[in-house]
Amino acid sequence: MKDFGLLEKKLNLKFKNKNLLIQAFTHRSYLNEHPNFIVEHNERLEFLGDAVLELVVTEYLFKNYPKRKEGELSWWRAALVNSEFLAEIARELNFSDFLLLSRGEAKETGKGKVSILANTFEAFIGALYLDQGYQKVKSFIKKNLMVKLPEIIKNNLYKNAKSQLQELIQEKINITPIYKVLNEWGPDHCKHFTVGVFLENKLIGKGEGSSKQEGEIKAAKDALERKGWIKNFN
Repeated sequence: MKDFGLLEKKLNLKFKNKNLLIQAFTHRSYLNEHPNFIVEHNERLEFLGDAVLELVVTEYLFKNYPKRKEGELSWWRAALVNSEFLAEIARELNFSDFLLLSRGEAKETGKGKVSILANTFEAFIGALYLDQGYQKVKSFIKKNLMVKLPEIIKNNLYKNAKSQLQELIQEKINITPIYKVLNEWGPDHCKHFTVGVFLENKLIGKGEGSSKQEGEIKAAKDALERKGWIKNFN
């Protein structure tokens, strides 16, 4: 068993219910190899943590940037809660050292590892919320996530492919793009999605990802690379 006391010490936190902390790091695959393990996998905590994280970030942006428009705040929020960014924060906090994975998942790299780390971070938020309440979660998120916001704003890191595509379309065509899931497959814990981005029912880009959001971003990148569709709307 991992020594989660080391993680508590690093984070300067003390969980009342240690099993909640352990559960946050328990991937479904681990239970396949350890069916009698003391806790469940972390997917329910991830579901809760996702909602808590979005609320905390939204509240922070709303209160601290009263003169910013809704669209800009949405871009900033999306940059703060996307999988790649959450996985980066999880790595900085050494979450990868405490993951409980099957032998196969432990070898995972690239996109798969990003997804696992991001999901674990959300599960940790859910566990912290249940164990210590909303104010403690707010403090943790402010210290570890919101501190990155000035750099994100300064370097325009919030302008992901979707944001760039939206700006291009508004400038050239003034039509709102629509994202649709074209296909999805895989078990609930390992879904994959093919997403298309459309203008007036015309497909201008397509992308695949382990979440709808990732598929949308890749579809937007595809549309930005093609750009030939612009002349069809002028």
